[in-house]
Amino acid sequence: EKPIRSLLKAISWRIVATLTTMFLVFVFTGFDSGVGVTELALKILIYYVHERVWNMLNFGRERK
Repeated sequence: EKPIRSLLKAISWRIVATLTTMFLVFVFTGFDSGVGVTELALKILIYYVHERVWNMLNFGRERK
């Protein structure tokens, strides 16, 4: 898997997850207060690094 694919997967997942978080924060508190924006940026980076580390491992891959 190429790094750009990991990055695009991270971004698309974070958009979905952040919208969920923003919705839940709004439901429970009545306001967002920037939680979504902060979470979006930080978690894209964290997911990207996580994905790249897993991509270096052979665990669970079938050998061809």
